[in-house]
Amino acid sequence: MVISVHQPQYLPWIGYFHKIKKSDIFVFLDNVQYKKREFQNRNQIKTDKGSLWLTVPVKTKGKFSQKIKEVLINNDYPWQRKHLTNFKLFYRKAKHFNTYIGFLEEIYLKKRWEKLISLNEFVIKYVLKELDIKTKIYFESELNIEGTSTERIINICRRLKADVYLSGKGAKAYLKEERFIQEGIRLIYQDFKHPVYSQLYGPFLDKMCIFDLLLNCGKESKKYV
Repeated sequence: MVISVHQPQYLPWIGYFHKIKKSDIFVFLDNVQYKKREFQNRNQIKTDKGSLWLTVPVKTKGKFSQKIKEVLINNDYPWQRKHLTNFKLFYRKAKHFNTYIGFLEEIYLKKRWEKLISLNEFVIKYVLKELDIKTKIYFESELNIEGTSTERIINICRRLKADVYLSGKGAKAYLKEERFIQEGIRLIYQDFKHPVYSQLYGPFLDKMCIFDLLLNCGKESKKYV
């Protein structure tokens, strides 16, 4: 049983979904500390002038230790209208724009989001269906997990009876690999090579949000993940 974990991100990139696809179980790390300037509340789209960050404003003042599941969106800013406008402006000529504009309007026009995690969950689960990924999803906060870093991961594996942990390569810097050996859990690292697909606006840019792929490639997106 292969398990992977990650913080719930906003409009994640293709590698995020590759990791989920390669797992039998995926756990949203929603019970860890929220960190600024990462990908929980922002991601990139491609424009005629390069990449552009789309950022969801969140309430952080006096909330340094808040957990991801607790983060509130700051709706004093018209971020939903701004994000939808950018999608319409820079992707209106994308081959599959008409396929996904309805969902984008649902995100940005028809719903009002209070919690960041609710927004991210909604988008990620929609994309999983579009990519035909059937990995079982859990939230860490539902599992009563304790520990930090390596021990936290091992406890998640124990709780869900996983014998293989799929990690991102960046975790090599801090995971204690000997602990996985001691616990009889096989530790493997994600081997992902970013595909090149048809994009708008000249030379290919990698690591754009998943909707760059969907809007350009539609149902064919599945073969790139």
